[in-house]
Amino acid sequence: MNFGLDRLLAEPDLRRPLAGRRVALLAHPASVTADLTHALDALAALPDIRLTAAFGPQHGLRGDKQDNMMESPDFLDPQLGIPIFSLYGAVRRPTPAMMDSFDVLLVDLQDLGCRIYTFITTLRYVLEEAARGDKKSGKTVIVLDRPNPAGRPVEGLTLLPGWESFVGAGAMPMRHGLTLGEMGHWFVRTLELDVDYQVIAMQGWQPDAAPGFGWPLGERSWINPSPNAPNLSMARCYAGTVLLEGTTLSEGRGTTRPLELFGAPNIEPRQIMAKMAQLAPDWLAGCRLRECWFEPTFHKHAGTLCAGIQIHVEDGSYDHAAFRPWRVQALAFKALRLLQPDYPLWRDFAYEYEHDRLAIDLINGGEGLRLWVDDANASAADLDALTKPDEAAWRQQCEDVLLYR
Repeated sequence: MNFGLDRLLAEPDLRRPLAGRRVALLAHPASVTADLTHALDALAALPDIRLTAAFGPQHGLRGDKQDNMMESPDFLDPQLGIPIFSLYGAVRRPTPAMMDSFDVLLVDLQDLGCRIYTFITTLRYVLEEAARGDKKSGKTVIVLDRPNPAGRPVEGLTLLPGWESFVGAGAMPMRHGLTLGEMGHWFVRTLELDVDYQVIAMQGWQPDAAPGFGWPLGERSWINPSPNAPNLSMARCYAGTVLLEGTTLSEGRGTTRPLELFGAPNIEPRQIMAKMAQLAPDWLAGCRLRECWFEPTFHKHAGTLCAGIQIHVEDGSYDHAAFRPWRVQALAFKALRLLQPDYPLWRDFAYEYEHDRLAIDLINGGEGLRLWVDDANASAADLDALTKPDEAAWRQQCEDVLLYR
């Protein structure tokens, strides 16, 4: 199969509209060709492309920052002599001066198919700023599309009005099922943006095909789109395990399997797994849970042995259609709350520069999940009753932006 970047490089007709225009690139470490050349280098080597600037999202253009809330500076590329602007530094939105550096912005970002992953928020901000410009000298935004490695399944509560943030780009569920190119179409339609938006689509993407179910496993190398996204297993689990960032439990940062496991020094994994199976056995379909121990080298519980649970989605037990990571993680919280009612589960310190709202609510786009976990009388069926209508509504409203059938 061919990603959008590979098609742009291989097909001169796709580049012809860029002739005579100033071109910028928004990219990160996973923005590579099939032969692993970074998009910036590949585009700079083309005589018919005039690169005038580049942009890096959270974690940087080349991937310079490990943790969240670690900002990247602007700098001048020493080889190309063009400015590299950070959209996770002094600003999150491109400034007018940044926008003045290009006519066409190529966006080549590997997403993970999860609302909280900030690259889709950066895409929204770029589209909004492009739409503000003088239409006579208007900007063009072109997404070079890449796979959604989590595939098409949809899961989670829809973000509620007033809960928008850098980790909540709009009223979508946690696991949205779209590619970045499709998400751009959704933003343009939903926000009613008057902008020249285009997608160079992939060729041959089959989101329901085994064994990758969204990722062309065995055909393309996995490059970390952010430092703690090291493999396909993490991408599959992420729509659930990202909730851990709103808790005092370690999500495995500082280990070799971040966001595939969770734990803390003072929990009992076997009891939690047994309670999960008792409360909602059908929510555990499509994966295996394993008791484990780990000692984070940094971040939560650094240097302390943690008892935990790893979610396995890489063996024969994996069922793409049945696996529901958001429910698996929610169920783990519910089990812990019932077993240890006074456990200090919810993180109460700043998350993505937000100080006034609990991180778990910010991540989930509302208070619904936390209130369900903390209500001892709330059942799995109660959460399903809240969530299933949101999931069905999202599938319906996205039908007309799907580029791959």
